[in-house]
Amino acid sequence: MINQTSKHVSGFVSILGLPNAGKSTLVNGLVGSKVAIVSSKPQTTRTSIQAVLTLEHAQVVFMDTPGIHEAPRLLHRRMMESVREALADRDLLIWVVDATRPFTPECTEALKLLDGNKARTFLVLNKIDAVREKNLLLPLIESYRVLHPFEEVLPVSALTGEGVDALREAILKAMPEGPQYFPPDHITDQPERFLAAELIRERVLEETRQEVPHAVAVVVDEWDESPRLVRISATIFVERDGQKKIVIGVRGSVLKSIGTEARLEMERLLGKKIFLELFVKVRANWRDNPQFLNEIDWRYMAGGEPK
Repeated sequence: MINQTSKHVSGFVSILGLPNAGKSTLVNGLVGSKVAIVSSKPQTTRTSIQAVLTLEHAQVVFMDTPGIHEAPRLLHRRMMESVREALADRDLLIWVVDATRPFTPECTEALKLLDGNKARTFLVLNKIDAVREKNLLLPLIESYRVLHPFEEVLPVSALTGEGVDALREAILKAMPEGPQYFPPDHITDQPERFLAAELIRERVLEETRQEVPHAVAVVVDEWDESPRLVRISATIFVERDGQKKIVIGVRGSVLKSIGTEARLEMERLLGKKIFLELFVKVRANWRDNPQFLNEIDWRYMAGGEPK
């Protein structure tokens, strides 16, 4: 970590990249706590999520962002708006790539988001644990550096933790002198209701087939908290009857597994016993419904104005 005699440093860092590059797993690893759900399915993150790392002489505010993609629907357009917002007034941008994938025209197109941005940028090659021939990383790095002047290139495995400490150290060294923006125990700006909904959605992503994930949204309907117990009632929304059957499963088996695993994760996160009740409903074309998108936006839950 940074030298104990140094002055206090702080800054704002955005994590960017294509879908399924491992950005959320990396953010969780950097702050040492689960603040963003993770899945092998692309486009898991749907809005920018703040995660705060606080040390004795430093505080770094990370912004996890949705994967950069085309935006044919209103949900996708809002996701891309949050990515563009995360580019403004940053002390550092971290561009995360899946090191197991070749450089493609999609990579070139995504990098255009950095055109004209003067913030310092790091290139992070993630998933190096799955790269057998490390020499293949050199042409991949060169493909990115030709298009943007990355200040540093760091290989990591967010899954195993390899290289994450070195990345954290490089980030701290890049931070300017500054104040502590949040209390030491502040980890994220997301309300607990949103975190609970996201943990349920995470389990849906893991339990269901490929056709379901993008059509799934979760709304917490009731939240009754006592000193020892939190009673939560939530609805899983899908867009078609066939998807509803998949989420429920034979004799409710899939829904039961979703509820059990989500409840255990919530108990670890909140430090309380959880009573979780789940329902599944069909809401056609919710991804193009602005009112419904507001309902699942964490800023709306926190009393703010969603975009």
